[in-house]
Amino acid sequence: MKDKLSVGTSPHLHKDESVSRIMWLVVLSLAPAGIAGVLIFGLSALRVIILGVVSAVFSEGIIQLLTKKRITVLDGSAFLTGLLLAYNLPAHVPFWLPIVGSLFAVAIGKQVFGGLGQNIFNPALVGRVFLMASWPKYMTSFTRPMNYDAITCATPLAALKEGRAFENLSSWDLFLGLRGGCIGEVCILALLLGALFLFYKKYISWHIPLTYIATVGLFTYIFGQQGLFSGDWLLHVLTGGLILGAFFMATDYVTSPLTYKGQVIFGIGCGLLTAIIRLWGGYPEGVSYAILMMNAAAPIIDRFTKNRVYGKR
Repeated sequence: MKDKLSVGTSPHLHKDESVSRIMWLVVLSLAPAGIAGVLIFGLSALRVIILGVVSAVFSEGIIQLLTKKRITVLDGSAFLTGLLLAYNLPAHVPFWLPIVGSLFAVAIGKQVFGGLGQNIFNPALVGRVFLMASWPKYMTSFTRPMNYDAITCATPLAALKEGRAFENLSSWDLFLGLRGGCIGEVCILALLLGALFLFYKKYISWHIPLTYIATVGLFTYIFGQQGLFSGDWLLHVLTGGLILGAFFMATDYVTSPLTYKGQVIFGIGCGLLTAIIRLWGGYPEGVSYAILMMNAAAPIIDRFTKNRVYGKR
């Protein structure tokens, strides 16, 4: 009876979860997309994934060793950063590109802010944007699915942006990933399987991904190339990195708002920026830039959407 009445410091409720467990289960949820990418683009995609992951883990370990911080390479966060960066790369990039990208993502996107939990931008997207700015030729040279001779082709979004005709692909082809694109973004089916797992584990909620996707679909439908309410919204949803970004990068705990109301605002902001860049910007794709810009806005969104203190009017 004495033990039952004792009072300790918070938290008083505990759950069998940890940062490491969550990170590794998110990695597991991304496995179907990686397997699909290798099946679609060949062993060159597997090479990019391995180089990206190993480089990220190695970079984090070296930086923590040099700065005399606790070595945390086994918590899965560096592995996840390298994996997401690799998923945002074409399958036939030079071997050094994922290495440089992972090093930049970990060093500049994460460790310079103090490490996991203190970074204000998604590290994988920081690495991707750096590579896009530095070597745009490699980052925009995509290969045809199931063609291991690295014959380049335009992505549907790039062809749409330039007003050119692209391959006659059905929505089912786009859903299965039979198109040019980055390794981990093309197979929508595999990504949705991973997202369902995250929903099942309650690691993510619907607020960011569904408002993000719905906003892109609605905005691109309203402002179509042939006039108002003529846009091919399904093409915009099924192509590019929207599904990968909405479910696996915009929902990052560290760089997204805390409240449900804030997450809805965050998702709408990501969707508007993505659609604006796709329709009128200089790039055919805008997911990475949209998420990073909204990462910067997350603190102020939290400030204006924070929950009322219990018992306070």
